[in-house]
Amino acid sequence: MPSFGLQLPDYPWNAMAPYRERAERHPDGVVDLSIGTPVDPTPGVVREALAAAADSPGYPTTHGERGLREAISGWYARRRGVEGLDPEAIMPTVGSKELVAWLPTLLGLGPGDVVVRPSVAYPTYDIGADLAHAEAVAADDLEDLDPEVRARVRLVWVNSPGNPTGIVRDGDSLRRLVEQARAVGAVVASDECYAELGWGAWDEARGGRRIPSILDPAVSGGSQERLLSVYSLSKQSNLAGYRAAFIAGAPELMPNLINSRKHAGMIVPRPVQRAMAAALDDDAHVVAQKDLYRARRERLKPAVEAFGLRVEHSEAGLYLWATAGEDTWETIGRFADLGIVIGSGTFYGELGEGYVRISLTGSDERVEAAAARLDEAARG
Repeated sequence: MPSFGLQLPDYPWNAMAPYRERAERHPDGVVDLSIGTPVDPTPGVVREALAAAADSPGYPTTHGERGLREAISGWYARRRGVEGLDPEAIMPTVGSKELVAWLPTLLGLGPGDVVVRPSVAYPTYDIGADLAHAEAVAADDLEDLDPEVRARVRLVWVNSPGNPTGIVRDGDSLRRLVEQARAVGAVVASDECYAELGWGAWDEARGGRRIPSILDPAVSGGSQERLLSVYSLSKQSNLAGYRAAFIAGAPELMPNLINSRKHAGMIVPRPVQRAMAAALDDDAHVVAQKDLYRARRERLKPAVEAFGLRVEHSEAGLYLWATAGEDTWETIGRFADLGIVIGSGTFYGELGEGYVRISLTGSDERVEAAAARLDEAARG
């Protein structure tokens, strides 16, 4: 009897159910700092653009409207230091997660091919390799791989700023990875979804440096061949519900990616495309949203540390990557007893054992409630 259905691992967040139930018993209500879904309003300029395009009876294009692709190109020049990006080498995607999951398949990878992903990483990189029947390997530097494995590398995922760790790879680090990948003929896909959310030395609004893109000439050497930048508007513009993202670069690969997605019906709705263009043309709401997250981070981080956790990395993004030097699930249970739901580091690979991921995406009121509970518990 044939067996039907993909044999993929269980969705990891299902393991959180008993801890969520435990947290919900708190008399003052639950504070959910786990998955990291945006909670603040979608900007008015975006909603207005969506509504204005609501009368869209015809099919949209897979490649995306020219106006959207020009807005993306302008955003790369203005916000990412990538001048003159050809709109033909840009395509909107149905959120970034579907692109991460399907890129190995769209690139034609299969058995025997290796997909490299960061050592501590978002699990969908592995799932994408599984869907293509390729092999996923964890590494942050291709020189760490056995030569036989390195010779089979066809796709290298880099995630900077990283989820869950918040690690930012500087220009020199990215350039080295690009050189290594080019030496074996591999594509580099850079998941840059948190690039507008740098802190400390990477907080441009506070005198810090810009987080580099894989397409930056200082990284790419002036050639975008086999280099893909992936970005999402979910975090910077509160558009998680719109599934609004895009991929850019690799002009020699883009036509085939577009053609494959046409056949598969992977199309961003026209109203969402118009909303994306409006979001990308408006920097003010991005600055305002980052101010909210910065304030929440400045309130939550010292409370987490007072509760006995050590926050590591977390240089950018919407999470605190932390450890209490104990089993991950023990830490999650102690937070649940305070009515706070956080994420397990075990979802992100073996090196996530002992760590937890704490999101900054609660409302001001909920983040304050969590911090106050942690402060009180720390005082005994």
